[in-house]
Amino acid sequence: MPEPYYVHHLFFCTNHRADGKDCCARRIEAESLRSYAKDRCKALNIFGPGMVRINSAGCLGRCDEGPVMVVYPEGVWYTFVDREDIDEIIDSHLRNGKVVERLRLRG
Repeated sequence: MPEPYYVHHLFFCTNHRADGKDCCARRIEAESLRSYAKDRCKALNIFGPGMVRINSAGCLGRCDEGPVMVVYPEGVWYTFVDREDIDEIIDSHLRNGKVVERLRLRG
């Protein structure tokens, strides 16, 4: 089996519903935290091919648990509320391979 292009690929829901219904973008500044995660990974030199990729995603279908992100290839779903949560996910999961159970979403 070939090596993956990215060791970890994160998708942050940054969906904003025009109809006023609940969405990740309304709960907190999901887009700014996605940008923060990207900048932090760049600063740690873990961003790019063979390492980490961070993308925005449309609705990931878990609005009531949001904001959400999913980390592939593991398929681990997280919720988060601030930069400290993002730092913990990066340090624990991306750098050390340990899932952050307190932020993990089940199911």
